[in-house]
Amino acid sequence: MSTIANIVVGIIALMHVWFLALEMFLWDKPAGLRAFGITPEFAAQSKVLAANQGLYNGFLAAGLAWGLILGGVEGTHVKIFFLACVLVAGVYGGLTATRKVLWVQALPAAIGLLLVLSS
Repeated sequence: MSTIANIVVGIIALMHVWFLALEMFLWDKPAGLRAFGITPEFAAQSKVLAANQGLYNGFLAAGLAWGLILGGVEGTHVKIFFLACVLVAGVYGGLTATRKVLWVQALPAAIGLLLVLSS
């Protein structure tokens, strides 16, 4: 179970690296416009805010990677903390931005958290 939990945590970390790239570097490019369903005008106006949000996603990815690298009990505690952060952010985003965030961010975090807690 521990191996499956770590694979899921790794996938979630990689997802947040992708979110970082979308929000920091691709926000006003076709991939970013498509991913978030936004207009070029809105992207231009909100580019700095999106980059800030992307940076936070990078911190989440770094924290999850840190937990994986640490391993053991210490790594488990770090993974639990960062998965909980991802879960809270996903629920908040799902309630305030778009329901899609619940499925893309909160659900994987909840699954990862359950797997880590049960391993």
